[in-house]
Amino acid sequence: MIREQLRPAFVSLILFTVITGVLYPLSVTGIAQTFFKDQANGSLLYENGQAAGSSLIGQPFDDPQYLWGRLSATASVPYNAASSSGSNFGPMNPNLLDASRIRIKALKNADPGNNAPIPVDLVTASASGLDPHISPAAAEYQVPRIARARKIREDAVRSVIRQHTQNRLFGIIGEPVVNVLEVNLQLNRSQKAR
Repeated sequence: MIREQLRPAFVSLILFTVITGVLYPLSVTGIAQTFFKDQANGSLLYENGQAAGSSLIGQPFDDPQYLWGRLSATASVPYNAASSSGSNFGPMNPNLLDASRIRIKALKNADPGNNAPIPVDLVTASASGLDPHISPAAAEYQVPRIARARKIREDAVRSVIRQHTQNRLFGIIGEPVVNVLEVNLQLNRSQKAR
């Protein structure tokens, strides 16, 4: 009697283990690798044959010759994808104001002659703490510093930024954004080509 009950249970266990543990993952992986290879592999960007990062996760840049991204609020290490989170500081929180003041000072020290208003996304973290994008205004604010540090014309920097600016989805959803890592890699390639 127990054998009659155990046999269908055991067969069901094996069958569903094969279906959900082997066949389904293999088929989803196959479809992803066939139709969405770049996304399935992390949207990696390469420089000199080496992975330089993902176009979906920000990286810290503080060298004056690079475009700087948003602040990261991830714990212990900036842009740590394993601990994605925002700072959860409200607009009146002294910690948010202190972090903003520190970033404003760093931006002013890096480019003392720039008297343009600093865009808010350069002094605040995103909700995930991993945002790889900044606004076109934040990119434009940094153009003089980058051009001076790289000893190139500002128009050359603007051209690279335009190439890596993504417009609104379907022309109506979201805001235009600039991918920081893509711009920095292109600036490096352009510099080497000269």
